[in-house]
Amino acid sequence: MIRILLAEDEEAMRTYLARALENAGYSVTAVDRGTAALPLLERETFDLLLSDIVMPEMDGIELAQRCSEISPVTKVIFITGFAAVTLKASREAPQAKVLSKPFHLRDLVLEVQRVFEPSNQASI
Repeated sequence: MIRILLAEDEEAMRTYLARALENAGYSVTAVDRGTAALPLLERETFDLLLSDIVMPEMDGIELAQRCSEISPVTKVIFITGFAAVTLKASREAPQAKVLSKPFHLRDLVLEVQRVFEPSNQASI
């Protein structure tokens, strides 16, 4: 089963995303900030980091950079409601997909599925 680490500071959004991904058949561990995600990345193996970009203590871009050091095989998808932040994310982590809020849950699930399609696995 594909394991997803979800870092999202907004509780309602975190619960909503986790439930949708679990209903789609993924195993989801959800945390409310990047600093809570780091120890999990060090102890456990995740296939995907799904992270909000704007969070307290550590933003999603720094979290993704640390994730690439700790677990280079973990893929990254960013979620954000800020257009300017999307541009920064594309520069700082060009291999990561960025989903801009608002998005439909079906779009999120489709993006996660695309990340793990066999054609995308060959580029690793």
